[in-house]
Order: sequence, then structure tokens, then C-alpha cells
Amino acid sequence: MSRNGNIGERVAEFTLPDLDGRSSSLEDTIAGRRGAVVVFWSGVCSHCRRYDAYLNDFAARHDELALVVVASRQSESAGELRRTAAERGLRFAILHDTDRRVAHAWQVEQTPRVFLVDESGKLLYRGAIDNFKYPNDPEHEPYLEPAIADYLAGRPITRAETPSFGCAIEAVYYQLPKPLGS
Repeated sequence: MSRNGNIGERVAEFTLPDLDGRSSSLEDTIAGRRGAVVVFWSGVCSHCRRYDAYLNDFAARHDELALVVVASRQSESAGELRRTAAERGLRFAILHDTDRRVAHAWQVEQTPRVFLVDESGKLLYRGAIDNFKYPNDPEHEPYLEPAIADYLAGRPITRAETPSFGCAIEAVYYQLPKPLGS
């Protein structure tokens, strides 16, 4: 699997199982649509929880785009993800990247991280959904929605990349060579 790189280049194709074990590819999911929003997501990430309603309602707002949610967090099992989806009333499909192979290829280190791709798999936007302010906050700044609006209107995307933030998909533990203060 190749690594994702620059805006305007094709993203790495992938096929992953959903939470019931059925395989789904990015290419098949995009087929017949104008593109897709791919969201790297975690059921235990508090930052992702904030976007439950946004993701639940995504298809109603953007029926011309596929929504592809990829759970890549280390040690998050399909059973845990199913329980989370049921408890929180999540209506979107979740693909499971158990070994984080897709996250690594897409250079994802935290959740949530979103990508907007066109129907050919070309990367148009990468980053955060917004600046992590609620829509009624005067400082709220959406990032993904303006990129989608620009793309669907045939305009160049004004801001094709933003920093993202959130929960790490992998825990990094190490041992210090000697105790601190020694």
C-alpha cells in the first residue's frame, strides 16, 4: 500500500472489514458518487464523540458523497466498537483497521482526522472537521464543510489542509535509560 502524500494526488486504496466482518473497499464505496469523506475515528476518543451527531447526519446533508469511517485506534476491538455504536446511537458504518495499516498509509496519528477525496480518489482536503468549537460559539470555524461546498460547486478549495487534533491511535511507551533526577 502506498502512502498518501500531497493534495491533488490519489490516496492509497484500501479494503477493510466492517464491524460484522463484511469487506468494503474505498473504491466500491465511492462508486456512483462525487467522492467521499474518510474519517479516522475512535469510539473511546472524546474528540470523536463530539462529532457523533455531525457524522450521523452527514448522509442527509451530503448524499452525493460517501462517508467512510475508519476505526484504527490500537487495541479497540470490533466488540467494543459495536457496543459504542449501539450505546451512542451511531447510524454510520464503521470499518475496522485492526492493525492500523491504513492509518499508517494515510499518515494518521490521531482521531478524528478527515480527508475529502473526489470520485477518482484524488485528495482534496485533509485535516480537522472544525476548530473544535461548537457551532453556536462565535469563534467556531468550520473547515471540512467549506471544503465540501467549494468542491461540489466546482470551485478550487480555499483551504485544502488544516491541523488536526485529538486522541493518539497508538500508545507510545518507552523506558528512560535512567530514572529522572539521577
